[in-house]
Amino acid sequence: IDTIRASIDEGVSLIDTAPAYGQGLSEEIVGKAIKGRRGKVVLATKLGLIWHAKKGNHFFDYDGAPVHRYLGADSVVYEVEQSLRRLGTDHIDHYITHWQDATTPVPETMEALDRLKTQGKIRSIGASNVSIADVEAYLAAGQLDAVQQQYSLVVRDMERDLLPFCADNNVSVLSYSSLALGLLSGKIGPDRVFTGDDQRKDNPWFSLANRRKVAALMEEIRPIAETHGASEAQIVIAWTLQQPGITFSLCGARSPQQARENARAGRIRLSSEEISQISEAASRHLTNLDA
Repeated sequence: IDTIRASIDEGVSLIDTAPAYGQGLSEEIVGKAIKGRRGKVVLATKLGLIWHAKKGNHFFDYDGAPVHRYLGADSVVYEVEQSLRRLGTDHIDHYITHWQDATTPVPETMEALDRLKTQGKIRSIGASNVSIADVEAYLAAGQLDAVQQQYSLVVRDMERDLLPFCADNNVSVLSYSSLALGLLSGKIGPDRVFTGDDQRKDNPWFSLANRRKVAALMEEIRPIAETHGASEAQIVIAWTLQQPGITFSLCGARSPQQARENARAGRIRLSSEEISQISEAASRHLTNLDA
């Protein structure tokens, strides 16, 4: 709660959460954190990963119970009421389909979401983890305001197609995992050992070979960071925010200090030369990370 409040106090204007994060716990924590500060934030949450019914396609298990991808109209109505209650608010500023559901026609989902907009329960509609075909389907069925996609110096696929497509169709883009699960934080070097249930232990991104590649990239970012009196992580966030078409860069934080540092990255202005230098260095060093 203190971490979220530190973000808001430092000028962060968007708080993003989801029911699937802890099966409602994250929304409850956000609700407590924004109490008395609701007017200062754009509140975003998600729908479409459900555990109250076995509909749609099974996605994963949480504490031994199945979670399904489902965006049927009945579930849209049910989910928004649960989220409003947990968040302690009467409206959600940005409501996002978390993962896409192949069993429900997009027009059915959009009709339900548009009805929620008319009722004042949500203010805008977003979609996460989408393809261009998904975005086209949403646009054909109504007004899609934004997409939320994984994007960082490690994952740049959408520069080729989705980013320009969204720009051409007036759809904002929010990037998530800007620090690539901490790989780009500047704090995970080749000597780092992952233990216990740390999921990064089995993630190919965090192999020793890849951490060496990232360390080489950080060596080139470090002088830029020193020029701006910033950390490597702050420069990575600033680079992300200054990419054409990116509206917000979503970053997690584990402490108030980390939250404040992330927020301050939004005030860094990199020169076009610095942006190009970082992009080129990433293209050179960060190859075959999934191998």
